[in-house]
Amino acid sequence: MTTKTRMLAAAALHDVVVDRHSLTWALGKRLPSLPDARDRAFVQSLCYGVIRAFEPLDFLLGSLATKPIRDPEIRLLALIGLHQLRSMNVKPHAAVSETVEAAGRKSWAKPLLNAILRNYLRRKEELECRALQDPASRDAHPAWLRNRLAADWPERWESLVQQNNLPPPMTLRINPLKDDRAAYLARLADAGIAARPCHHSPWGLTLESPVPVEALPGFAEGWVSVQDEAAQLAAPLVGAEPGERILDLCAAPGGKTLHMIELCRGDIQAVAVDIDADRCVRIRENLEREGLSAKVIAGDARAPESWWDGCPFDRILLDAPCSATGVIRRHPDIKLLRQARDLDTLNELQAAILAAAWPLLKPGGTLVYATCSVIRAENDLQMKRFLETHADAAELPPTADWGIPLRHGRQILTGESGMDGFFYARLRKTG
Repeated sequence: MTTKTRMLAAAALHDVVVDRHSLTWALGKRLPSLPDARDRAFVQSLCYGVIRAFEPLDFLLGSLATKPIRDPEIRLLALIGLHQLRSMNVKPHAAVSETVEAAGRKSWAKPLLNAILRNYLRRKEELECRALQDPASRDAHPAWLRNRLAADWPERWESLVQQNNLPPPMTLRINPLKDDRAAYLARLADAGIAARPCHHSPWGLTLESPVPVEALPGFAEGWVSVQDEAAQLAAPLVGAEPGERILDLCAAPGGKTLHMIELCRGDIQAVAVDIDADRCVRIRENLEREGLSAKVIAGDARAPESWWDGCPFDRILLDAPCSATGVIRRHPDIKLLRQARDLDTLNELQAAILAAAWPLLKPGGTLVYATCSVIRAENDLQMKRFLETHADAAELPPTADWGIPLRHGRQILTGESGMDGFFYARLRKTG
């Protein structure tokens, strides 16, 4: 792998660490400039690895540099070099020399990077022992998040942290309108792709190793979608029946919308709403791939008067904006981009969307509230506040063999049966 790949990785990391963009956005911007798939995979591995281990890498750099490196590009190259030496199958001399050369015209930085990386190789055992003594470094989580997880899950937070630091599985949802799980499992085997059935979703398969979606039999024809098993539990909880009118709020990229339509064999009136017009394009693309139809609206869930036609819904799925702390293993940049103060803002947003959505539901109708968070203020405590202020809301506790039953709803913690962290609660409108 070349000097150029290290330079590109540093640029993508700058997009995240300095400019506060998501890693998905950064890689989408940077990777197309590399024609070789192996180079793209190397850059992606570098970026995910550095961000997943950002706290221990930063601790090591602080121990190796005599003073803070104020140039963000050089600091990120140092982290890239350390990650290669710690965790990647890269020969040490290549990791050092190529990373040093990636400093380009900043000639002053080359001896600095060389000294830092070679010093790490000499003192590796001592430095790694020191890193294990620092809580944030040991757990590879910022202090605020580590403390919040410990407060919410005092007996489980250490397992949560460990799961967050692991790479996620690739899980598929079979489209029952196209194939069944056993038949598709055989198709995967014929394609040389090993997979196993999911524990809780009868439509789910988990691959032994991730593959490009183009390698999945029938993907372009809508036979299968990529969706974590925990997310596959939403549609059965909503329980849509043929002929009903269904609303999916905060719906992008549309996987749950599609699943609800699939389970009703296309015989529902589905409306999918998302505030991001670009993400609504993704919903339409996914519907087209499966040959399904739904009304897709770019609109603010807090202001339904701007898009609602006045006809109430039988069922509503609200996949609420949240801290996404249940999917950190998929998006490790969440650890860098989220701050403790964001939780109050998110709590207010969730409450506002809930309050706005409730009048859109028919009496006797069902609303499923979902998040991909493991923070209780966004989940069961949000439900507690809503039920206390809405006399016409009654809880329908999910009956399931997954998750932890709470006073309100059920919580899946990251790693349970290989799933992402998710919360579900189900409400019925009385009256």
